[in-house]
Amino acid sequence: MMLNDITCLVGAHKRRKRVGRGESSGLGKTSGRGNKGCLARAGGGPRPLHEGGQMPIFRRLPKRGFSNFQFRCEYQTIDLAALERNFSDGQTVDVDALRAAGLLQSKRPLVKVLGRGPLTKKLTVVAHAFSQGAKAAIESAGGVARILQRPMPPKRGPRRKARTVAESGATPARSEDSQERSEP
Repeated sequence: MMLNDITCLVGAHKRRKRVGRGESSGLGKTSGRGNKGCLARAGGGPRPLHEGGQMPIFRRLPKRGFSNFQFRCEYQTIDLAALERNFSDGQTVDVDALRAAGLLQSKRPLVKVLGRGPLTKKLTVVAHAFSQGAKAAIESAGGVARILQRPMPPKRGPRRKARTVAESGATPARSEDSQERSEP
């Protein structure tokens, strides 16, 4: 016997509930789940956000106006101090070099360089965007800050209706097959 067995509080270790061991056990037959219904089944229960038949919160909220969610532009940021630590003088720093150095963690494709920290090395930095302080610091150290062109999302303009032959004003060209069928 150990000292911690003697001094443990009463009720600290509760016995687990043994269900389905006959009616005389108190938790036999339906095992405390009641009769039928989705809660009585294995793996049952309401789906997430189910509100018991009342109008769900998502349908109660108004949906008006424009959302910029699918068009917003999010950058992954890199500080000048990180460039100073990880790259040597005269090196070209682009997105692939940053990934190889382990400085880009997220899957966002766009990279922005921020001017936090000192930069004394002459680097050629190629990124999608630069803050004004970062660009000035890179150029004052003798480096070059080149901007990459952002990949543009596909345009989703209004769909054009296909013009029929009658609208275009052109006469339809008759094929030889149609002429042969029309003759008796």
